[in-house]
Formats: sequence, structure tokens, C-alpha cells
Amino acid sequence: MVRHVVMWKFKAGERENMERFLAGLNGLKGQIAELVDMETGIDWGGEGNYDAVLIATFRSREDLERYQKDPRHVAVSSLCKSIRADRVAVDFEF
Repeated sequence: MVRHVVMWKFKAGERENMERFLAGLNGLKGQIAELVDMETGIDWGGEGNYDAVLIATFRSREDLERYQKDPRHVAVSSLCKSIRADRVAVDFEF
């Protein structure tokens, strides 16, 4: 199994678009077969923290790669790319 963890910082004034992006991301659950499970969250910790996180589970590295190339994911991701200030990610097997 593979865990895919992503955190984002968004540009100032993009809260509404961030929520729209996360709703779109959550909408992929049950739509893309390779995506076993996922959860997202918005940070409430404040200054210095990242704004939002994705924790997703896949059966294999290949499934993660297929998910990332899926046109439905690419469409949701394009909004994120236009409103984010920073992104960090970690992928690991467990």
C-alpha cells in the first residue's frame, strides 16, 4: 500500500477557491478506481502552518501514478496550481 500526503499553502484571499478545490478533490473519492481512500482537512492551527492537507491511500505506486494522470484529477489540480503559494508532498509504502 502507498500513502500520498500533500500539504498546501494558498495565496492570500483564496479561501473560497481553496474550499472549492478541496470539494473537487473530495469528489474524486469513489470516482477514480485507483484511489482506495482519502481524507482532506483545513488547518485551524494558525500562523506558520500549511493551510490544507490531503492523505490518500493507493494499492501501489503505479496506481498513484495513474491517479495523478487521470483527467478528473488533472482538472481539479489545475485550480490548485493557480491559487497555491507552496506545496509539499511525501509518498511512502506501508
